[in-house]
Amino acid sequence: MRLILTVVFILGFSLPLFAADEPNSTREIPDVQTIVNKANIVAYYQGKDGKAKVKMTITNKKGQKRERQFIILRKDVEDGGDQKYFVYFQKPADVRKMVFMVHKHTDPKKDDDRWLYLPALSLVRRIAAGDKRTSFVGSDFLYEDISGRSLAEDTHELIKTTDKLFVIKNVPKQPDTVEFNYFNVSIDRKTYVPMKMEFYDKKNKLYRIIESKKVEKIQDFHTVVKSVVSNLKTGSKTEMEFSNVKYNINLKDIFTERYLHRPPREAIR
Repeated sequence: MRLILTVVFILGFSLPLFAADEPNSTREIPDVQTIVNKANIVAYYQGKDGKAKVKMTITNKKGQKRERQFIILRKDVEDGGDQKYFVYFQKPADVRKMVFMVHKHTDPKKDDDRWLYLPALSLVRRIAAGDKRTSFVGSDFLYEDISGRSLAEDTHELIKTTDKLFVIKNVPKQPDTVEFNYFNVSIDRKTYVPMKMEFYDKKNKLYRIIESKKVEKIQDFHTVVKSVVSNLKTGSKTEMEFSNVKYNINLKDIFTERYLHRPPREAIR
C-alpha cells in the first residue's frame, strides 16, 4: 500500500480529505478497494502540493542517537496518480546539501525514478528499482516508504473491523521482489489515516512496524506529524517529527536534475 510517514513521509506530511460518519459497529462497511483508495489519498495526496520541515532521530539498540534534519517538498502530477518529491538535507554536516528526488509512477509497469545527489562528490546517483527497499540515509525508513508503494503491487483483504479501525492485509503480487511476506495496515475509520503498518517476513514473523504517533488537522487536512518505525530484528527505531507543514503553496516545476546541484529557494528556507 502506498504509505510514510510519514513519511511518512512519511509517514505524515506526505499524507483532499474524505469525510466519514462517526464510526460504529452497525454502520455499513465499505468494500476493501474503497478503503485502501481513500487511505491512499489521505496518506499521500493532501492538497495539490506541500512542504514540511522534518526532524529524524535514529536510535540504535544501545540507545545511541543520530539526527537528520531536512525539508521535503511534494507536488502531485494528478490527484491519486503520479507525484514528485524533493528532499533537501540541512543537518548534520555530513549530509548537508544532500538531495533525494523521486518521480513516483502509479503504473505498476513503470518503476519510480529516484535520484540521490552527493555534494561531497558532486555526484548524482540514480537509485535502481531493486534498491527501493533499502535504508533511507541510514535510518529504519526505506526509500519506498518516503514516496509510497503502489496499490496495484499488492492484493488487499479486509481481515478485521473494530469500532475505530479497519485492518487490511496486503500480499505482494510478486513476492520475490520484496523481503516481506505480507503487511497489515490499521486504518482509522473516521479519518482514513493509516495508523499502523506491520510487516511480516517470509516465516510470517513480525519484524517491522510503522506507527502514526500524532495526528493534527492542518488546513483542514488530517496530517501525521509524528511517526515511528521500529525494526524488531535489529532493535533500532527511527522517529520523524514534522513541523511548518503547508499545503497548496503553488510549487513550480523544481523537480529536475538541474535543481539537485542548485536547490530552489523553497527547499532551503
